[in-house]
Amino acid sequence: MPKYYEDKPEGGACAGLKEDLGECLLQSDCVVQEGKSPRQCLKEGHCSALKYAFFECRRSMLDNRARFRGRKGY
Repeated sequence: MPKYYEDKPEGGACAGLKEDLGECLLQSDCVVQEGKSPRQCLKEGHCSALKYAFFECRRSMLDNRARFRGRKGY
């Protein structure tokens, strides 16, 4: 679930998504029960919705249309 904090420290454009993706991976059964690394679990398809949202946020940073529409993500 996305977390919206008003007093969250600023860490860049996609910091909220990056933090949520990391928490999702660290709390997934793949890491906790199977003992795999978060990178392996990400490649296997865990937390794919947050991975895609983080990708879209990073891609929107390079998109010139983002000047008018705003960045995607939170």
